[in-house]
Formats: sequence, C-alpha cells, structure tokens
Amino acid sequence: MNIAIRNPVPARREEGSLQVALDPDIRIETAKVFAVYGKGGIGKSTTSSNLSVAFSKLGKRVLQIGCDPKHDSTFTLTKRLAPTVIDALEAVQFHSEELRVEDFVVEGYNGVRCVEAGGPPAGTGCGGYVVGQTVKLLKEHHLLEDTDVVIFDVLGDVVCGGFASPLQHADRALIVTANDFDSIFAMNRIVAAIHAKSKNYGVRLGGVIANRSAKTDEIDRFNDAVGLKRLAHFQDLDVVRRSRLKKATLFEMDPSPELLAVQAEYLQLAEQLWAGVDPLPAVPMKDRDLFEFLGFD
Repeated sequence: MNIAIRNPVPARREEGSLQVALDPDIRIETAKVFAVYGKGGIGKSTTSSNLSVAFSKLGKRVLQIGCDPKHDSTFTLTKRLAPTVIDALEAVQFHSEELRVEDFVVEGYNGVRCVEAGGPPAGTGCGGYVVGQTVKLLKEHHLLEDTDVVIFDVLGDVVCGGFASPLQHADRALIVTANDFDSIFAMNRIVAAIHAKSKNYGVRLGGVIANRSAKTDEIDRFNDAVGLKRLAHFQDLDVVRRSRLKKATLFEMDPSPELLAVQAEYLQLAEQLWAGVDPLPAVPMKDRDLFEFLGFD
C-alpha cells in the first residue's frame, strides 16, 4: 500500500537538491542533538545504541531515533524490532492525534527511549518526510521537553536530501568510519553534505568515531588533511559481534578486561560530547583528489 502524505509541505531547492521542506516550527530546542552517519554496514547502530546507554549511565535522559526503513537501529536496546512511526500512522489513517506514546515509543535498556522512524515503501515517498513527522509527533506528545540527549541513527551514506534531513535538527554530526578506502571515501561525501547543510542550519561537524579497526593511521591522515578530529576508537572485537547476536548492548555483556575497556571508551565519548565539542571547519576533498590521497603502496 502506498503512503498517502496528508498536506505535504512543498518541496524546496537547497544547495542544488530538491527535497521536502521541513516545517520551520518543528525544532528540537531543549536537548543536545547528535546525528550519526557513516558508510553502510560500518556499525552506526551498534555505536549509536551503546552511546545512548553511555549517556544514560551518566544520568541523562536519552532518546534514540532510528532513521532507516529496516527499523533495526534500536533492537539491542529493546530486544525486538520496534513498530515504526509510519506503521503507527498508517494504523490510524495518518490522524496523528489518535496515537498514544506507547504506539511509537519503546523503552529500552537503562531507560533509553527508542523510536524507529521507518520509511516509505521501496521506490516511493521521501525519507525526509518520515523524519519530519517523527519529530513532529515527539513534540506533540511533549516527549522532547524532558529529554537531555537525542541521537539520530541514519542509514548509510548521504545519498539524498531526505535522509540528510536529521542534519536540520542536529547540533553536531558524528561520522563512524573504519580505517579503509571505502569508509573514508564515504566519510568525505558525508563531510560535503554536512558542509552544505551548515550554510542554512545550525548543524556542525563534531568529530569522527573510528570503528572496527585495529589501526587508525589512514583515518588520522585524512582527518589532518581536511580538518577533522577523532573522538574515539573501537577495535574489531568479537564481544561486539556476540552482543549483536544476543540482542544486547555492550553494557549488558558478561564482564571481561577488553569489554570494560570498550565500555570505558563509550563513557568517555559520552562525557566528551556532553561537555561539548568544538565545531570542526572541515572542507571535503574532490573525489579525484581523495582517490589519489588514499592510494596505498
């Protein structure tokens, strides 16, 4: 069934792209907002969920919003695939006033509140509309008024204005990457998208999270070249894989020295982000220049 958008906001052209314009009154004003991007399959959902728990361990009230049609961002927090905002809206024929909070918000581990925006059916609709409707619902139910931290976990590389829309709500964008060509190439494209959005919105680059990598030499070399900074480093550990299979966050796994070290890294990252990270004036490379820059012997 196709999703019928009731009273859609007219599209707008912004920095060369055509996309659904968000209602300027739909803003997140009372929380620190982070948008997590990175190459598909790099571990954004794992990173986002464990970072959400780390913030909650610091006593913060956390809301994680999954922005992927697969709606699997929060399953390690909730132990199930949560219903999506689009599912909930379809059930009431898009009369949002009929929805209850429990129809689209699930409480996860350590009190982290979880929302899966979902997405339109394949080949139809716009992801930006879905994100906008999700934030609108949260505001209508006053769920943002008692939230300290909001984390948007966004699918893959930035390939359209719709799925770049979380940047219009975020204070800081975080990029998850591995120490390889494809991940860094995707990171450069994401830097370009954030650079474009920052001309019209308050979002700024917050930093880079190295993930699934024993070393960070190529990440650090790229960061130095374009003006980025690494905030944390998570190696490719088997305990991370096992936590996903157990539908659990790293903070719920049996303790071990390596696990305690990973937990400590997430806690220091949360503390660093809560204290505030300076905006990074990174400038992306041209694709051809990056291709030459990342040439390996």
